Amino acid sequence: MAPGAMDTAPAARAAATLAARSLADARPLPYWLDTPARPAALPALTGGEHCDLLVVGGGYSGLWTALLAKERDPGRDVVLIEGREVAWAASGRNGGFCAASLTHGLPNGLARWPGELETLEELGARNLDAIEEAVTRHGIDCGFERTGEIDVATAPHQLTELRALKDQADRAGLTGYELLDRDAVRAEVDSPTFLGGLLDRHGVALVDPAALAWGLKRACLGLGVRIYENTPGRELARSGPGMAVRTPYGRILARRVALGTNVFPSLVRRVRPYTVPVYDYALTTEPLTPAQLASVGWRGRQGLGDSANQFHYFRLTADNRVLWGGYDAIYPYGGRLDADRDQRPETFLKLAGHFFTCFPQLEGVRFSHAWGGAIDTCTRFAAFFGTAHAGRVAYAAGFTGLGVGATRFGADVMLDLLSGESTRRTRLEMVRRKPLPFPPEPAAWAGIGLTKWSMARADAAGGRRNLWLRTMDRLGLGFDS
Repeated sequence: MAPGAMDTAPAARAAATLAARSLADARPLPYWLDTPARPAALPALTGGEHCDLLVVGGGYSGLWTALLAKERDPGRDVVLIEGREVAWAASGRNGGFCAASLTHGLPNGLARWPGELETLEELGARNLDAIEEAVTRHGIDCGFERTGEIDVATAPHQLTELRALKDQADRAGLTGYELLDRDAVRAEVDSPTFLGGLLDRHGVALVDPAALAWGLKRACLGLGVRIYENTPGRELARSGPGMAVRTPYGRILARRVALGTNVFPSLVRRVRPYTVPVYDYALTTEPLTPAQLASVGWRGRQGLGDSANQFHYFRLTADNRVLWGGYDAIYPYGGRLDADRDQRPETFLKLAGHFFTCFPQLEGVRFSHAWGGAIDTCTRFAAFFGTAHAGRVAYAAGFTGLGVGATRFGADVMLDLLSGESTRRTRLEMVRRKPLPFPPEPAAWAGIGLTKWSMARADAAGGRRNLWLRTMDRLGLGFDS
């Protein structure tokens, strides 16, 4: 060791020990699903079925599609099938950030659809309002809170980027954004790592994501949708003037089919190269005591996310636990889904260490739950849409982790496409054009790995993007953590 140098190894070991001990009692399952309120699964389909509209997938995308289909036409005969149980996958594992943005955030929208951003922002705001109205009208007890969200800067270059983003929003005529300096952001939520922030006052609500899905399930049943769980769709084919979907114990004949399968392989094979699965991970703490909560502040209960390429998202639950997730985004070679990947101790240790760096005043808090799950991402980060089989089938996919709100918009798009009518939604460039597909392996693995490495380097280098990232930017490609 050089003269005068400080040995940081003991501090690093102490921090690692703190992180490990905090995870000792963590249950290896999603916090939202660990509740006696979880409804029992409905019976599987055994035999044949006929319907006007078959919805494949029992997450948000499929549930909103079935519900809106019945609200548009109460006489329409709608069947929904789910391969496992409603909310068991991404809809019950996410952070519960219900955003108005349809474009995976303002920067992505500005970069990709500047000419129609005002329309997209308006449609997104209306969509979030409609979700809130549906939650109220159907009596869905999901803790819906219109809290807003703060993007926080934890490095000087991120503060510069947030200021530039606020300027762009102002020039585009977008309101509701407010820059917060260091003192202002720490008055909202106190962390020594926060240098400033950008507050979106109206564009984000927080929900209990599983309770929202279960509430939508009840609402669908109340309107006459027939739901079969543990009923995967195995094959899609034309059948006379309609379509047929094969399930393990029967076949469903439908005039039209809406696919809300997202991260799972699409029944329309040509759609599969447009998405890849990415595993995301999260922790929840034990409930904070009043003193612990007071040490952090958080009286506005806003959702937060830091502004790094490899970012964290965090929020309070209804019982004042801190949900802390993100940072690592793990792509499995070949896009193979595996339940064993839902647990990743090395990521949990990393997240716990980051948590105590952010909130050192919470030292001694323990984590109650640790889990992961796969989300579908595409090369433009925001959902894409389309039809197949001469307009008899519609699909929406690629929501890239912001599907809690945007899936309702996607459901409206699918129903518009199936109707064959030109609408304000279907005329959008975002709806008419698809992203570039991912290349086959091993190119996908190599490209995603190089992109992740480059993003981490950019975070460590004051935001400076290397040649690879600049090339991806020019091509309109990327990979979001």
